[in-house]
Amino acid sequence: MTAPEQSTTQEQGVVTRTRLIVLLPLLAFMGLAAIFILRLGAGDPSRIPSALIGRPAPQVSLPGLPGLERDGAGVPGLDAAMLKGEVTLVNVWASWCVPCRDEAPLLMQLAADKRIRVVGITYKDQAENARRFLGRYGNPFAANGVDGNGRAAIEWGVYGVPETFVVDREGRIAYKLVGPITPDNLESALKPAIEKALSSSASPS
Repeated sequence: MTAPEQSTTQEQGVVTRTRLIVLLPLLAFMGLAAIFILRLGAGDPSRIPSALIGRPAPQVSLPGLPGLERDGAGVPGLDAAMLKGEVTLVNVWASWCVPCRDEAPLLMQLAADKRIRVVGITYKDQAENARRFLGRYGNPFAANGVDGNGRAAIEWGVYGVPETFVVDREGRIAYKLVGPITPDNLESALKPAIEKALSSSASPS
């Protein structure tokens, strides 16, 4: 092999090694990213488990939304004591939450079920905006607490709005739905969880 040929071969070898050095970290990163995406995609965010399932609902009391009325009467804030005695649906919402608008008609539908009580927690919202939202989309809440600083949401283990909890008659969290209520999960998950809470909870004396 002549000197020019040897030089060319060496240069090609250097280029190949350089490419490998550059590509290996990139390939490793792409592999890790693919694993992350697959794991993320495989999970349904509405099924994220809550450490509070089966435990008493947080003992958090919240003030009511000023000026909020329902059926001609003022709507009280959220008192931890009211989460006992009836199966209760606790919905964490905000006027700035776009999915909350989509689930509003379904919450109104649930509120028509006299076997359960629907209460709300307004998360980091302005009172005027929250009242306007309920005036436009309907107010399903028998009680609604204002969580202005988000501390109550932390106590409830909220990931983000909207989220909905089923609380049994003993005041224990029986089910948690992460994300908006939809026609699909209403029938497949939320209603069965409500029925289970109604049937398993001891009837109030």
